Amino acid sequence: MRQYNYPKVILKTGKERSLQRLHPWIFSGAVKNIIGNAVDGENVAVYDSRNTFLGLGHYQKIGSITVRMFTFDEVEPDREFWKAKIESAIRLRQSIGYLDNPDTNVCRLIHGEGDGFPGFICDYYNGIVVFQAHSKGMFLLEEMFAEIFREILGDKVTSIYDKSDKTIPKSDGAAVENRFLYGNEAEKEVLEYGMKFYVNVVEGQKTGYFVDQRENRLLLRQYSKGRNVLNMFCYTGGFSVSAFKGG
Repeated sequence: MRQYNYPKVILKTGKERSLQRLHPWIFSGAVKNIIGNAVDGENVAVYDSRNTFLGLGHYQKIGSITVRMFTFDEVEPDREFWKAKIESAIRLRQSIGYLDNPDTNVCRLIHGEGDGFPGFICDYYNGIVVFQAHSKGMFLLEEMFAEIFREILGDKVTSIYDKSDKTIPKSDGAAVENRFLYGNEAEKEVLEYGMKFYVNVVEGQKTGYFVDQRENRLLLRQYSKGRNVLNMFCYTGGFSVSAFKGG
């Protein structure tokens, strides 16, 4: 078994079952004790009550989720480890047509737990990459992530913006300011299923645009022919434009 020099989180009996099903969250009530001085955002090694290794995660003092697991394997979480995970996420987007698509150049590149990055999302707006960390562990890795995205995507990246000030827990009282990690382009015209939208990642809500509603906007477009549509919760006008495009 690999030996880690990280603080050791020991779970109560039976609390390992969710991790054995690859659920990435460890709630505070599942923790029996912690061996070593666990610092907010630091890597910790997790074990069951019989001292069986379960994986590695990021420790977080504030909130009910004490550890967010980023691997269930015995690995070294170095730069190559994270680069491989980012490459895997990007390949998935390429395989389903959300990169190099002439009609859609907006997508979520990293979808938190779904891509093995608990507490981290990354959206792509026609060249602008926006990071948003919901855990300090992921926040501390963002500069490395920015370098890796530039390596993988090359000139497809014009700016990288960190927008974590409203999402990262302030457990240590440290101020987090939104900032550019690369470039300074804040505004972009983007395409979603052939429809044009204007996105400002600095001033806009969330990461600048509600990417997760893309398929719902397309669905409304398919149902709108010959109908009157009232958009009562308009932000960018995405549903309105989709309905108009659908007739």
